[in-house]
Amino acid sequence: MSRILVVEHEAQCPPAHLGTWLSDAGARLEVCRPWAGDELPATTAYDGLVVLGGSMGAYDDDLHPWLAPTRQLLREAVDRELPTLGVCLGHQLLAVALGGTVAVNPRGQQVGLFEVGWCDVAGSDDLVGGLGAVRGVQWNSDVVVEVPDGSTVLAETPHGELQVARYGPRAWGVQLHPEVDAPLLRSWAAGDRDDHLERGIDQDAVLRQVDAAREELERAWRPLAVRFLALAGAEVTDDRARRVSGRGR
Repeated sequence: MSRILVVEHEAQCPPAHLGTWLSDAGARLEVCRPWAGDELPATTAYDGLVVLGGSMGAYDDDLHPWLAPTRQLLREAVDRELPTLGVCLGHQLLAVALGGTVAVNPRGQQVGLFEVGWCDVAGSDDLVGGLGAVRGVQWNSDVVVEVPDGSTVLAETPHGELQVARYGPRAWGVQLHPEVDAPLLRSWAAGDRDDHLERGIDQDAVLRQVDAAREELERAWRPLAVRFLALAGAEVTDDRARRVSGRGR
């Protein structure tokens, strides 16, 4: 059973569906919560690393002192070619750790379901190749505006905002949130309510849209977890995961 280290930045941003899919496919998850006082372990005992999202910024080291050690952890994982996945903030921390830049999106916060704008090169990627036309949930104000040297852009919005990138032979970042559903998003919406009211964002409509797409989103993103685990050297054990990833019927 492959051991996957998951770094969680706050209680409102758990592994959720991503954790379930990895576990279903045969992973043993070990969730590290530095926000609650957990010490970040070395990656040498693990077969893969997942760094989740959070409401803080990638440079907020003064407020969240574990961010700098997390970036170091990511650098070490990339150097070791340990299969690594950064989600939203995790994606941004990965980019910054390797020399990229993150900034507030001048177009404003991205909220809701977004089409994934795959680049041609994504078709041959080990993790996301062949996922096809999919949508994903985005809930972010910051974006990676400069990728590190040697990175490969795999998906962008129509405005050129980075959605998915490969940062090393076995390291990926996704600005999207494959792990979330409408109930989890409600807690995020509550925190952003005043800002969204001011900007005219209909939170109820967004949540209804995400909830209506729940089966679509599982079909779209469960394969990501299955493929990630395969890259970590695991044999997929879950029949549902095999079928949805094309490994079954």
